[in-house]
Amino acid sequence: MATLVKKISDGSIIEFDIGSFDGWCVYLIPKGEIKFAPRDVQYFTALRDFGEKYSGKKIYDDFVKIYDVTSSGINKEVLDKITEIASSYGEDKVIIDIWFTVIYAGMVAEENKKNAILKKRVKRLGMYQVLIENQSPDFAANFSKGKKWRELDMLMKKYGF
Repeated sequence: MATLVKKISDGSIIEFDIGSFDGWCVYLIPKGEIKFAPRDVQYFTALRDFGEKYSGKKIYDDFVKIYDVTSSGINKEVLDKITEIASSYGEDKVIIDIWFTVIYAGMVAEENKKNAILKKRVKRLGMYQVLIENQSPDFAANFSKGKKWRELDMLMKKYGF
């Protein structure tokens, strides 16, 4: 059974439901459209594109504000904070609210994965690579695959997280 994460002002819905691995799969249901599970490359691409408009540093810094208050549970205060942050993006505030909520839910899911060591830090690494290092979304989405956690941990510590 799906668990509502957030209903966006345009009627879009973000929820958790059963996925391939567990019950922490993040789904987006855009208003009037079909439910789907956004992939890392999708939101990395969307946020990179907004970074070109608003600056990668602004998108990254706003993401870190969300990252810093993310835990293993959905928190209404964090969801409200995301909407507040998104409101600074003018005409793009709704889509920014959607993508920041999707990545927030993804971090909550990472915090709940059994045997995961790096948890939400893997999402931050991808955001850092795309928005600060200007790596491609595809590169960032696939970077950690097949790498040992200690190698990634050292890299993340080098970046300060």
